[in-house]
Amino acid sequence: MWQIEDEIVIARPVGEVFDFVADETNEPAYNPGMVRAEKVTAGPLGVGTRFVTTMKTWGRPLRGQVEYTAFDRPARLSSVTQMANTEITGTLTFQPVPAGTRLHWSWQLRPHGAAKLLALALRPVGARQEKTNWRRLKHHLETAPPRR
Repeated sequence: MWQIEDEIVIARPVGEVFDFVADETNEPAYNPGMVRAEKVTAGPLGVGTRFVTTMKTWGRPLRGQVEYTAFDRPARLSSVTQMANTEITGTLTFQPVPAGTRLHWSWQLRPHGAAKLLALALRPVGARQEKTNWRRLKHHLETAPPRR
């Protein structure tokens, strides 16, 4: 198991950042590795909401399922993601700050099978990619017109 943790400040109100991030179907807008995300449970977002995702990994599609395990709008969102080769659990926290919202992420990755062999080599790459994705989210939200 290994962990990725960091944070970024986004110049948008905390509720707006939380709502955008909590709707997993928005992720392809800022994560080029995410090809598709589809909500597969009925009702509003909350604990137990599930999404089926397709990631592009080394040019091949990789399906996964995300399930929300905690949903405390607008402060905290926790999830578990199951993929063929990895389980990811983690929490996003959203804190209002004078400049907007401090978004903190903490992910624990548990690779399975052959992915275990690559885990140590890919750890720094994964951490950089995660930071890059959140920077893309920041750019996306800060340059988009305010939501009404």
